[in-house]
Amino acid sequence: MGTTTPSSSSPVIQHREVVSSASDLLANIEPTLRRVYLNRGITSEAQLDRTLKHLPNYASLTGIERAVSLIKNIIQADKRIVVVADFDADGATSCAVAVRGLRMLGAKYVEFVVPDRFKFGYGLTPEIVDVALALKPDLIITVDNGISSVQGVDHAHSNGCQVVITDHHLPPSHLPAAEAIVNPQLKGDQFPSKALAGVGVIFYVLLALRAKLGEEGKFKDMTPPKLADLLDIVALGTVADVVPMDETNRKLVHQGLLRIKSLRCVPGIKALLSISKREPNNIIASDLGFAVAPRLNAAGRLDDMSLGIQCLLTDNEQEATQLAEQLDALNAERRLIEDDMKVSAFKALESLKDNQGNTQKWGICLYDSTWHQGVIGILASRVKDRLNRPVIAFALAGDGEIKGSARSIPGLHIRDTLDDIASEFPQLLRKFGGHAMAAGMSLAEQDFELFTRVFDQAVERRLNGQEPSGVFLVDGEIPSTDLTLDLAETLRQGGPWGQLFPEPSFVGNFKVKNSRIVGQKHVKFELYTGAKNRVVEAIYFNPEDPDQLIGLPNAKLVYQLDINRYLGRSSLQLMVQHLEKI
Repeated sequence: MGTTTPSSSSPVIQHREVVSSASDLLANIEPTLRRVYLNRGITSEAQLDRTLKHLPNYASLTGIERAVSLIKNIIQADKRIVVVADFDADGATSCAVAVRGLRMLGAKYVEFVVPDRFKFGYGLTPEIVDVALALKPDLIITVDNGISSVQGVDHAHSNGCQVVITDHHLPPSHLPAAEAIVNPQLKGDQFPSKALAGVGVIFYVLLALRAKLGEEGKFKDMTPPKLADLLDIVALGTVADVVPMDETNRKLVHQGLLRIKSLRCVPGIKALLSISKREPNNIIASDLGFAVAPRLNAAGRLDDMSLGIQCLLTDNEQEATQLAEQLDALNAERRLIEDDMKVSAFKALESLKDNQGNTQKWGICLYDSTWHQGVIGILASRVKDRLNRPVIAFALAGDGEIKGSARSIPGLHIRDTLDDIASEFPQLLRKFGGHAMAAGMSLAEQDFELFTRVFDQAVERRLNGQEPSGVFLVDGEIPSTDLTLDLAETLRQGGPWGQLFPEPSFVGNFKVKNSRIVGQKHVKFELYTGAKNRVVEAIYFNPEDPDQLIGLPNAKLVYQLDINRYLGRSSLQLMVQHLEKI
């Protein structure tokens, strides 16, 4: 293939399809929110239950009985456990939940290690096993990693250490020989939610472990530990990893948010919210995703994720504040690095365009030897958003090797695309793994040009030569009289919103009263709503060319309803996602 050339096209605004026949089953819900729910396939109020009462039972998770038996025996024998984490926010929260939960359930000797992404790379490698072995563990428990770590598990076994793997990533054809593997993605697994993040998987293991200990009488003279107290951390990790917000994850996240709002959360989350200038009593899931998670992730991207894990483990308010300040400083540094990388990346993209300004690639590969290995995932995401193409950004990893971080678009499973390449060119990819929308890989620096061509062809095949067009799916229009603060609050509280259960978006034509640039790269609008010339404010963050939007008389907007809180006052604000001149 490769004979056709994709062209860039303007995004399309599409209205979501409504399951109208079910509308009477949601009759007690505010009309706009009811429409939003119907657009997402909700057909009964039972699907909106956010209590823990109907959480899926842990028993259907493959391997969980064996994992619980091993962990129980280790705890009862006062032996040592080392948790091996991943270096992103899901890994950090998974580790904090594991350490806190195991201690709550009676483990006396629980420590953790987390790989330095620049020294060890991802997963339970033999090198990170050696670091763990220095702590003399009897059992290693992986969280948010390990499903592909064949060599690491073998190395642990050769040193007399057992391994339990808890993970949620797609498994390879050849699994590690761990004593137990708990992963809802395993072939034949009957657990109803395949969308659990790594933190959700380890939380379920703890639920099963508490039940097993209870059956054996451990809590006969005491109240069983309240593992629901860990849900603030579970919520953070679930939102941060952008996993599908299915019914199970909505329950976990909602219950975690309730704990945060009532300040029944760990000091680290309080401190991260404070430094992010978010009021706990007003937060929703997106605040965790856009304010807290990046600061937590910054530790793993630039330094050592142990800093982030310690922030979630400490019960000392002062220490949590100090750690949050360090994480905030790292995040500010990350933003500066990212800005520099974006300049060089967007400059490189100009060479991929034809005379009409269309990008002549199906899949984009970018590499610069000066780029920071910890920031390439964010860079790939930014370029993907700009071009609506799957993107892999590479950085130098040393010893003639480069590491890539991929971000995909709806309709293209990026890990399966890499699998296609590995099947056709077995020597090209040294390592790879991931899921539908994100993946990581490594290859020889000298093979970059070859991989670039092969990836482009593999993406074209996966897309069947059909150009990916940017689509804004909207929930219809809102009558001007309904554009109110009350409706914005109703929609905010209707979540938790997230991947595959997206925050409501709407479309509408507005007359522009005023527009101005704020913060050098954002545009603030004052819009007439049509309701007695009432004016509502809107803001458009990071448009491609903000100067072109100043002075527009009219505009069609794709937007979300938001609440602007300032100096104790609340006002309605439209968050612009897309603008068309009319």
